[in-house]
Amino acid sequence: MTNPLIERLQSMRPIPAGDRELIGEAWQARSYEEGDDLFRGGTVCRELFFICDGILRIVMTNEEGEERTHFFLKENQFCTILRSFENQTAAEERIQAACKATVSAITRDRLLGLYAEIPYLQLLIDRLIHHGLLDKITIRNSYLGHDAAARYKLFLTQQPDIASRVSLSDIASYLGITPQSLSRIRRTSIK
Repeated sequence: MTNPLIERLQSMRPIPAGDRELIGEAWQARSYEEGDDLFRGGTVCRELFFICDGILRIVMTNEEGEERTHFFLKENQFCTILRSFENQTAAEERIQAACKATVSAITRDRLLGLYAEIPYLQLLIDRLIHHGLLDKITIRNSYLGHDAAARYKLFLTQQPDIASRVSLSDIASYLGITPQSLSRIRRTSIK
């Protein structure tokens, strides 16, 4: 059986069989249903997730009590609340399954131990996280200065795989519009 995490790491450089075994044993497979929290917020995020299947979202509740989706992450990406994970500080953000998802998870302590056993692994994971952050920034910045209809059209163009798999309320939250406005925009764009 193939391991998506190992495959992703091997896309960066060959991994010897013994190291693949150590890596595979250190990460725990988990499954989540849509709406399940992987990290609830309000505490320190002590786990790093690798998305094997499905979509996760980074969520924050604003002062009015409304949930706001900050980012969507999909297969072959790492997910954590990075500031909290690295600095061991509390995070308000949550990580939630935006649809049915399967992940590999590792605690920070176990990851640091794995880095001591396989020194080159930290560079690989850091590089993949760095690329993921740059992609998130590029995508979010592309929405700036556009009205709601244009943001939705950009979303469909840039992230069609996500658009077809997550709820419309999550999409509306991500784009900063109400679900009613999104429904109107969708009706108008179908005509």
